[in-house]
Amino acid sequence: MELQLELTSCQVETATEVCTGTTDLRAQLTRQRRTAVEAADAAGTRLLAVGLPPTVPQHFPVTDSPRYRQIAERFGMIAHEQGICGCHVHVAVPSREAAIRVSNRLRPWLPLLLALTANSAIYRNADSGHASWRYVLWSRWPSAGPPPHFDSVDEYDAAVQMMQDAGAMLDDAMVYWDIRPSADFPTVEVRVSDVPATVAETVLLAALARAAVMTALEDDRRGFEAPRISALALEAAYWKSAHDGLDGHAVDLLGGGAAPAVEVLRAFVDRITPALRAAGDLNLVRSELDRILDTGNGAMRQRIAWRRRGQVADVIDAAAAATAEGC
Repeated sequence: MELQLELTSCQVETATEVCTGTTDLRAQLTRQRRTAVEAADAAGTRLLAVGLPPTVPQHFPVTDSPRYRQIAERFGMIAHEQGICGCHVHVAVPSREAAIRVSNRLRPWLPLLLALTANSAIYRNADSGHASWRYVLWSRWPSAGPPPHFDSVDEYDAAVQMMQDAGAMLDDAMVYWDIRPSADFPTVEVRVSDVPATVAETVLLAALARAAVMTALEDDRRGFEAPRISALALEAAYWKSAHDGLDGHAVDLLGGGAAPAVEVLRAFVDRITPALRAAGDLNLVRSELDRILDTGNGAMRQRIAWRRRGQVADVIDAAAAATAEGC
């Protein structure tokens, strides 16, 4: 099992080994969460799988390492207010060139994954007014957000170098775009989501991400043209998803206009259904989506807990229970 430090010392990152399917993934995630929950309990703390902690200090303590100190010195308050938790899904691709083409094709779908996993509605002892306040804070980093549409690996590399020359990144590890070719593995990395509240919701996210990548690779093989979505349209779709989550509307970047988020999400699942079926994940995805639409996603459940008494302790209790669910 691998536990890793993050930028602030109140965070812990778990990293699975390579998984061949959702059954393997679920087993690894369950084991890791159980171990992390037990370690937190032993230290007199609580483990919360949330995009942001519901109650926080004025500044998050930065982990004492040379790299993290350098980031804090360069980016100041952005780093000191950085106690956010996302979920990154790596999916194998044949090459960096394929990763760039997959990234282009997935750009219109990324806001939907954010809406589905939104899990940071309560922050600093208040309702943030957003389903994913994590994403709003994360967007302050100069290298965060959706990547541009790149026509080649050379264009991608030139953009990364330009950002480094401008001081907006220290190095390649600070490419924070919501989807990117991995710098370390033969994968494309989908990074848009809040950390899901439960193991089951994390498995759902991974199944959707893998099927979306499989669909993009098949579309590329068949020579279908990748959609070119403007930065402005993406910005609007991201804001809408971060604000509304599943409990409102989403921007349909391929069909045009706004529609109930649940409808846009179901259309996305329909689009990737052949890949879900090929991976053996279709029934899992349908079942877990039905459960989320019945009980709400993380942000919706946070608000249910908050509205009972307006007490952040209730949100913490609910989040801690969800974190350990099934472990």
